[in-house]
Parts: sequence; C-alpha cells; structure tokens
Amino acid sequence: MSDKNSRIFDYIVVGAGTAGCAVASRLAEDPGNRVLLLEAGGGDNHFHVRMPVAFTKAVVDPALNWGYESEPEPFMEGRTLPIPRGKLLGGSSSINGMFHIRGNPRDFDEWRDLGNEGWGYADVLPYFRRSEESWLGEGTYHGGGGPVQTQAIDTRKLLHEPLKQAAMNAGYKFNQDYDGASQEGFANGQVAIDRDGRRHSTARAYLSAKRRVANLQIETKATVQRLVFQGQRVVGIEYLRNDKLVRAAARREVVLSAGAYNTPKLLMLSGIGPAAELAAHGIPVLADLPGVGQNLIEHPCVSMRFLASTPVTFTNELRFDRATLSVLRWALLGNGPFATQICNGTLLLRTRPELDRPDVQLLCNPVAHGARLWFPGVVTPTPQTFFITVCLLHERSRGHVSLRSANPADRPRIFLNLLSDPEDVKTLREAVKITRQLYHTEPMASLIGEETVPGEKFVTDAQLDAEIPKIAGITHHPVGTCRMGNDALAVVDANLRVRGIEGLRIADASIMPTIPSANTNAASIMIGEKAADLILGRSLPPARIAVSG
Repeated sequence: MSDKNSRIFDYIVVGAGTAGCAVASRLAEDPGNRVLLLEAGGGDNHFHVRMPVAFTKAVVDPALNWGYESEPEPFMEGRTLPIPRGKLLGGSSSINGMFHIRGNPRDFDEWRDLGNEGWGYADVLPYFRRSEESWLGEGTYHGGGGPVQTQAIDTRKLLHEPLKQAAMNAGYKFNQDYDGASQEGFANGQVAIDRDGRRHSTARAYLSAKRRVANLQIETKATVQRLVFQGQRVVGIEYLRNDKLVRAAARREVVLSAGAYNTPKLLMLSGIGPAAELAAHGIPVLADLPGVGQNLIEHPCVSMRFLASTPVTFTNELRFDRATLSVLRWALLGNGPFATQICNGTLLLRTRPELDRPDVQLLCNPVAHGARLWFPGVVTPTPQTFFITVCLLHERSRGHVSLRSANPADRPRIFLNLLSDPEDVKTLREAVKITRQLYHTEPMASLIGEETVPGEKFVTDAQLDAEIPKIAGITHHPVGTCRMGNDALAVVDANLRVRGIEGLRIADASIMPTIPSANTNAASIMIGEKAADLILGRSLPPARIAVSG
C-alpha cells in the first residue's frame, strides 16, 4: 500500500451508529486526540430520517439500510425474517422508532452481578444522565444539558386518554417517567426528537455543527475490511472508500462500534473468533475466542390488530390534504401531527406477580403500520386499525452470528433462533391475553371492533401456541454477540477490552451480556458514553439512588 494512502490517528472508531457517534465525539473533546470515525453508509440528510412520523419508511428504505435477513427460523415455520439495520450516519438511531427508554435498574445490576464491575445501575445512571437533555429537566434521574434531546410524544391526535383510562381501569398505574423511580406501568412514550420536531439521532446529537471539532475526522462510504495487527496488538484498519483500499493507523486504540451483527463479523474476518469456524473459511486464527458471534438476543414480538368500531384513528390524519398541511407545518414550524411518534402509549407489565421486573412491553399505536396516504373518492384509506406490538423483554432463546465466507462483502449469517425455548411462547401467549383484556376494558372497548391478528378464533392455549410462531417477529433490538464478562465465552472484559488482544475495544450493543427491559437505543448511547471514559482512564462517580420495580 502506498504511503499517500496511509494516515495516522490516535483513535479509530469503526461505525458511526448509536454508540459510535457518542464514543468518537467524547474522545475528540480532548483536542490532543486525533480521532477518525468511519461509516459504511452515507449522510443522514434525508426526509424520511428527519420527519418523525416517516420512521416507518426510513426503517425499510434500502438506501438507508444494510438489508440483512435471518436464516430460516426453525421454530417459526422456517420463515426468513427481515433485519433492518441503519447504514448511514447515526446508524439505527437514524431509522428506528426514536423511543428513548433505558431499561429496568435490575437489568444493569444483573450485568454487575455477572462479574462486570462498574456496570450496575448506580454506575451507569450518571452516563444516562450525561447523554441527555431531558424534556423533564435536570434532576435525580435525568440530565438537562446532554447531547440527546428527548420529548414526550405529542398525543393530541393519538387517542392517548381513552387508552390511559382503560389501563388504569384494568389495574395498571400511570407512570409519567419509566426511567425514573419506577419502570412499571402505563406511560406516554419518551422519544429522541429535538425542539424543532426533528429526529434527534446520535449523529444529530453528537456530530452536529455546534459539537464538531477539527480533530474529529468523519468519513462516510467507508467499509472496513479487516483489522491490522502487529503481533497481538491492533495497530490500524483497512477499508474501502471510492473503490480504493485505504489503511489508517491507530497510535492508541481501535474501537469497534459496528453493532451486534457487523462487529462480530469484522472480528472473525480479522482472525478473532471460534477457531473451527475461522479455519473452515481459511482465515488464520489470531485469537481463539469461541464467544464471538454467540449469545445473540433479540426481543421477539407479536403484532396484534383490532379494527376500530368508528373512524377515529390516526388514519384520518393521512388524508392527502391533511397530510400535506401537516408536512408543511412540520417543515416550517416543527410541530403538528407529523412532528412526533404515532404511539399513543406504552405499558410495561409483569405477566406473573412474582417477577422482580416487567417481562412484557406493549407499544400501542392508533394506526396500522404501513398505512398509506389516501384521498376521498380516489384512493381508499387503510382500514381504521389499532396496532399493538407485544414485546417479550426477557426471552430465554439465544441465537448466533457466523460468517458466510471470508469475503468482507458477503453478509453475515444470522441465526436468531427465536422461540426455541417453549417458555418464550408461553409468555407471549399470556401477553396476548393481557392485551385483549386491556383493549376490552372501557373506554377502549367501545372503540374497537374485530380482532384481526392473531384473530378471535385463536382462544385456547394450544391454539395461540400454534399461531404465535407463524406471526411473531422481532423488535430490531439485537444485542449480546460480543458479550462482556470474565468466563470462557466472554469476548470483552468490564473495560470493554477484547480478550487476548491489545489496542482493541468494543463499544456497542454487542457487549451487553443480557438484554435490557426496553428498546435498546438509550442503553447503547450509555455504552458509548461510558466507553469513552474507560478509554481515557476516567469515570463518573456512582449515583446514590433508590429505585423500585
């Protein structure tokens, strides 16, 4: 490789996604650090990315997406599931549903109790606080001056009140802040949307013009091929950009923030992973780490649908003339029905009273996903529908990621292995029953008609158990494939250093040993924040806090 293509940095961060933007920005706050941030995709200046209500378009847009899919799922009728992952600045935080929810405090205490000192709730809360500018203001549980702006969902057009009242009538408490003293209960959603009504991805939060510094160099359309070593130390990377192979050197460290699928893929392509698999692809083994690619965890879900008894849903706002005005209002004023998420409430609940934390999350929407614009007499509207994502938070099933070949251009093989544990099906079945009870409680009961998915004919446990594998999907929360720990299958230690390798850390959702009781974006941001401090040899003092369920 010619010298003109070789460049030297202090730190190289691979992946400008949810965690990568955070860690690179924090490392670059020290003007003495020269930082390179690489992103395989392009920029994030896209209509579907910016406008909150368009997230359902962004998440399936092939221009913004890696376009992965699972291998045939043996416990789900052999179905192949689409796996959208963001391929642009901000990564999946630029295409997701923008929900900002951390997880239950016991989730992080569990990480600590598994041998990861410094990762208990009291340890990570200061990093959650540092990352956010909360709509609730600065306080015990929230930050007031961080990069990520959050808001409560504007529910004025979303039938929030009847759902809230039904939840309370069904015996659930109202919880204004599921990231506060208690997680459980019915709440309005908190979302990463800025004060101008735009999605506030980590690219917008950490790489904006007001935070951009000269010592942080960002390159898009840069696809990393492999790590470069001297002995057992990572000294740089090779990546393709404009069809040219480029080498960049790291004086101090390389940080992998490529996500739960691409981080283990890159490790294995570079000779770090299960020795037998690497040998099968003709890849010389640098470090035999059998845990690389294992422990894949994804929240499985069932999407339930009820037809509305009267035309009261958000479908009304998708009439062409109303939608046009809403787009203009969003573009000019940053508010209105299209400047928010379309979830009218979320319920975090326990399917069994003896559980120590919620094991199910309901994400409730007064509109069908994929609903289209319509015009009276010309285009027929999508049926008036209530759409509920019933999410299993603590599944027992585990999958894995492996290589398809030694060619970096080939997609990884993703084996989700969902519902392989019968207890997961059982819990989803109970959650479906609970959802039915909620929507058949007044005042929601008067607003719903026929249940179309799973359908009213599925009543008995046996019927539901047979149907759930046919209709279940994923919530796009993959974690765990390079998990943190100190046992033989751990890939990184509690300082996020890759075992047996020098100069290499991982900072993304792949290091999570177990999955949080929530959407995983906020926890991934926290990992990026904490990783930067670990790299720089500093830490925030633990919080002194008491929490309930």
